[in-house]
Amino acid sequence: MRDFDTIFKSELDKLHSEGRYRVFAELVRHCGRFPRAKRLTAGGEQDVTVWCSNDYLGMGQHPKVIEAMKDAIDHCGAGAGGTRNISGTNYCHVLLEEELADLHGKEAALIFTSGYVSNWAALGTLGARIPGLIIFSDALNHASMIEGIRYAKCDRVIWKHNDVADLEAKLSAADPKAPKLIAFESVYSMDGDIAPMKEICDLADKYGAMTYLDEVHAVGMYGPRGGGIAEREGLMDRITVIEGTLAKAFGVMGGYIAASAALCDFIRSFASGFIFTTALPPALAAGSLESIRHLKASQIERVRHRERVRKVRSLLDQRGIPHMPNPSHIVPVMVGDAAKCKWISDLLLDDFGIYLQPINYPTVPKKTERLRITPTPLHSDADIEHLAEALHSLWSHCALARNVA
Repeated sequence: MRDFDTIFKSELDKLHSEGRYRVFAELVRHCGRFPRAKRLTAGGEQDVTVWCSNDYLGMGQHPKVIEAMKDAIDHCGAGAGGTRNISGTNYCHVLLEEELADLHGKEAALIFTSGYVSNWAALGTLGARIPGLIIFSDALNHASMIEGIRYAKCDRVIWKHNDVADLEAKLSAADPKAPKLIAFESVYSMDGDIAPMKEICDLADKYGAMTYLDEVHAVGMYGPRGGGIAEREGLMDRITVIEGTLAKAFGVMGGYIAASAALCDFIRSFASGFIFTTALPPALAAGSLESIRHLKASQIERVRHRERVRKVRSLLDQRGIPHMPNPSHIVPVMVGDAAKCKWISDLLLDDFGIYLQPINYPTVPKKTERLRITPTPLHSDADIEHLAEALHSLWSHCALARNVA
């Protein structure tokens, strides 16, 4: 019998040698203390400050969200009881879908167990069941979108990232009679850049294409009610499908699409990723519902968050720490070397109590390795000063290049 463990270990050794082996820090989050956490190590406990959470607004710690989840547990119990088709649909699910449809100005919404599943299931079903569909996919789309398109086995065309001229060239070269769908993101999570949404919608209108927009890093964060970049730009009505997550700015877990009633019913009826998986527990749906309702009405979190992002960027600039300029809340600090990136991350954690994971290939191209900082409204001035000083010290220690004012 073949020794398969030898294959596994050989591939893992390659990751180690390239400085790309991922190590999970064991963290204990304490309610009400975010972004503080306890790190568990062989030598004992260590207090750390988390700087790479996707709980962008700290809503996972919000009293309203926590109370809503506790109430749902008390009333409904722990699990959903099955798939949505087999005893798993709870009134919390219905209310959440109505709230999401309202948030995005759509007729309907459909929730999934994660943002990954919602992209995979929706794109995979659209691509597989619309005869002759061509999906035009941005080159930097998330892995979940790529997997959904692959699963569909339909024709696909990759266009250069955020390049509307290239998109139009590819649209114009395609069969004019073929149905088309343009798939893209609003905020791209690694570089923090934002899609030219109006121009993409204009091309969709010109070539009769549907639009599929991933707003996972934007919902809750942008727009007067947290509807994302499409809401901020007044373009929600021009997007065919808006996909989002409940696990980032809303602070809980799950994914969803919002679209016409017919499209949502189509996905509900044909997507295996929806039909054959257990529904979200009612407590998660209830917590998400309360988070969305709160952020529809409250500007406090978004205003404070933008101010925190500005302060982080300002202190990094003062110390010449190179970070990628972008118009979003994501602050990528560029290292450009996988081994150094991991080494800096390890020292930040061990010596400074700063938890900031390295981002290496294949998540980003080689030689663009980075530390991805995600400030929150709950990071204090002292936290930001400590982060900037720690990076300043390590940049000197590693002899890394600095920006010159």
